[in-house]
Amino acid sequence: IYPMSAGSVTVRGQLGVLLDTNLGFEPEATGRENIYYRGTTMGRSRKQLREVEQEIIDFADIGEFIDLPMRTYSAGMCVRLGFAVSTQFSPDILLIDEVFGAGDVAFSRKAQKRMMAIVEQAGIVVIATHDLHLVDKICTRVIWLERGRIMMDAPPSLVVPEYYAHMLASQS
Repeated sequence: IYPMSAGSVTVRGQLGVLLDTNLGFEPEATGRENIYYRGTTMGRSRKQLREVEQEIIDFADIGEFIDLPMRTYSAGMCVRLGFAVSTQFSPDILLIDEVFGAGDVAFSRKAQKRMMAIVEQAGIVVIATHDLHLVDKICTRVIWLERGRIMMDAPPSLVVPEYYAHMLASQS
């Protein structure tokens, strides 16, 4: 969001980003058309997207709505389609920001299963979340940030209990 004021970033490998599952969608276009809009914003070719279009549609599980304008979709349907497109390809480096906060229970389980498969294949996964169970389950290193300061940088087995205790103490 903000331009860098100093330094540089070098990325070696395919970068995947799960920050906003609705990014690249056009509300007046159909879900099927939006597969291509979102996919091209992710750097995928029309050919690549055509090869996986049905897999994306099947994963999103929104039925005949796929050929209706997205403005007719519920928020959950938009999340399903956005997540399906965003996670169809496994990157080398994956950046995630709170993507499990929406959708029904069944889709949430399905999404977590797919995310775990991506995490296992990706070389590097950076996740911003408050879901301590997810952190404990998938992370090998946790950096606890508070007000821009690093509070702790260690394995989840050390950070999660400290963070949890801190949150309980700050609520009383």
